[in-house]
Amino acid sequence: MLSPSLECLRSTGWTPWFTSPHSRPSGSLWRSPSSTTRATCRGTLTLLQVMREAGVHRLVYSSSATVYGAPQYLPADEQHPTGAGLTNPYGKTKYFCEQVMQDLAASDKEWRLVSLRYFNPVGAHPSGRIGEDPLGPPNNLMPFVAQVAVGKREELSVFGDDYNTPDGTGVRDYVHVVDLAEGHVMALDKAFSKSFRGYASYNLGTGRGVSVLEMIEAFCRASGKPVPYRVVGRRAGDVASVVASCSLAEEQLGWRARRDLQEMCEDAWRWQKLHPNGFRSCQ
Repeated sequence: MLSPSLECLRSTGWTPWFTSPHSRPSGSLWRSPSSTTRATCRGTLTLLQVMREAGVHRLVYSSSATVYGAPQYLPADEQHPTGAGLTNPYGKTKYFCEQVMQDLAASDKEWRLVSLRYFNPVGAHPSGRIGEDPLGPPNNLMPFVAQVAVGKREELSVFGDDYNTPDGTGVRDYVHVVDLAEGHVMALDKAFSKSFRGYASYNLGTGRGVSVLEMIEAFCRASGKPVPYRVVGRRAGDVASVVASCSLAEEQLGWRARRDLQEMCEDAWRWQKLHPNGFRSCQ
């Protein structure tokens, strides 16, 4: 099973960056933790094995803020403990993969591994041609809000309004996917820097927390559409607030998020409006 991938790496010399099939944490992961573990951990281990056999030692890895678990302080920086108090299977797999890469880099000085800890990627390409297209009911906030606004779903479920936050709903650090893409380019530059060897991790977020109700309000402004919602019970694995400190990424990569919440909502709405049924609208 490794031969085609191995031959590709040997012949091209390309350095991949890796995102697991379970690319974002959600309530659905609790229903199938074994598949989450298999997809994320096995996929990463296989990739690292193929890379080593091909003599390719640079990797930009898609990790997650879930490695921090329930944050001990906010904003969470890269010095925040990881692995303690993890709240869902996804975070456990990402923590495991980060540990493997750290051990690999410590044992073999040829490796140059950069781990990007995403906070909450949202939005779409500003052209409206590329966006998030969940298969089945969305498990993340913005695509669900967008589908309600476009009339594909009747209402949004808000998972809990009794958190210790200003309005009682969960607070997250949302980052535009285009900012995230730019972060990957800068991380790849880091991996190819002659002065860098070993392992490094960076937070990618905005440093600003946005509650569920604030997100709904911003999306209504961007779309001009109402977003009906009802409050239901908390979702397993969710924490009250997660906000990033991104000063290390700015200092060492030259990266910072430039797009605000309104632009995230406007771009997501443009995608959803042009493709109410996702990529199937293009067929």
